[in-house]
Amino acid sequence: MTTALYPLTLYYESACALCNGEMTNLMLRDTDSKLRFVDVSAPGFDSLPPGTTTADLLELIHAQTADGRVLRGVEVFRHAYRAVGLDWLVAPTNCPLLGPLADRLYPLLARNRHRIPRVVSHLLFETATRRAAERAALRRCRPGSACEL
Repeated sequence: MTTALYPLTLYYESACALCNGEMTNLMLRDTDSKLRFVDVSAPGFDSLPPGTTTADLLELIHAQTADGRVLRGVEVFRHAYRAVGLDWLVAPTNCPLLGPLADRLYPLLARNRHRIPRVVSHLLFETATRRAAERAALRRCRPGSACEL
């Protein structure tokens, strides 16, 4: 039986600079519309995936697959980055030694994400986000049509 992953709905906290930078990067790269983004820190948010609470969603990143399964933690990043063609970025998390280590360390990072200075998330994602925006704009350009970059 084949399970449907995409579209994959990502539940993230835009109030977190690191989270927001990463999701913006993914949004810009998602030219095939495989990802959906839901800000759990938005006023009036109430679209909880089955079996979760808002506290759960604020503790670790969550996603819901097209067939309704709920994913948590590093598994979400594995599927999201694959969806936008960045398989190489998450490939190490599939290794027998690095995968379990990433799975154990991610909750520690998630718990302390608000302590990470904005300059760090800016450095991590500014160049990647700018590059993603440029590539996305180029993909929208068609030969013989006007194109603004």
